[in-house]
Amino acid sequence: MADIKDRMKNGIDNAADAAKNATDRAAGATQGAKQEGQNIVDRVKDNAQGLIDRAGDVAGHAREKVQEWAGDARDAARNAGGKAEQWAEDAYSATTDSVGDFGREVTSLVRKHPLPALLIGFGVGLLIGRTARVL
Repeated sequence: MADIKDRMKNGIDNAADAAKNATDRAAGATQGAKQEGQNIVDRVKDNAQGLIDRAGDVAGHAREKVQEWAGDARDAARNAGGKAEQWAEDAYSATTDSVGDFGREVTSLVRKHPLPALLIGFGVGLLIGRTARVL
């Protein structure tokens, strides 16, 4: 009789240990996903800061162009259309490249880490929904 009790007790202990191990693994996976999500958010922030820096560079470049044009008003008046067109093309090209790089990088991150991206998207959707309901 004691043998059956010991077996039952061992079986229950083994089941409890297996449940605890499964819970620990799930908690570890959740923590890993949370860290990956934070890493993705940090990368997106860095990329956004890079875009802001690039936009600042383009604005600085535009300022330099304006100062250059102001030095020679008569020639600037004759060539303003051509220079403005070239500057606009340069600004458009730089912005297109930056936005394209950002889009490709975000797409790559989402493809490499689909679960954290999905969780982040879900969380952002909840926040937007909550904010929209308050307004």
